[in-house]
Amino acid sequence: MTVKWNLRMVAAQRDIWRPTQLMKAFAEFGFEPSLSKVAALWSNQPVTVRLDDLDKICAALDCSVGDLLQAEQVATQTEKEARAAGERPAAGAPVVRPRGAGQRRPLPPN
Repeated sequence: MTVKWNLRMVAAQRDIWRPTQLMKAFAEFGFEPSLSKVAALWSNQPVTVRLDDLDKICAALDCSVGDLLQAEQVATQTEKEARAAGERPAAGAPVVRPRGAGQRRPLPPN
């Protein structure tokens, strides 16, 4: 299982579309992180989140921790296993073709 950070979706459901709007929602609940911290939470999946910050985020967005952090199933079948089972690679996936036995790479120009 992996965890997906779902802050933008939860915020959008509350008609919050920008980090500055999110900061205003946080300020109403006494949570005043820096703009850079809010922007990082907005644009990336954080590696860590303090529990008291998570509690304040949930209070400001009127949501639960389960709304912000959603568990996702990890694919268990690797590409090799899929090919061995006769399945095609996903659309847009690179196709690996082995070189011929006698072919060599050209030398770079001097």
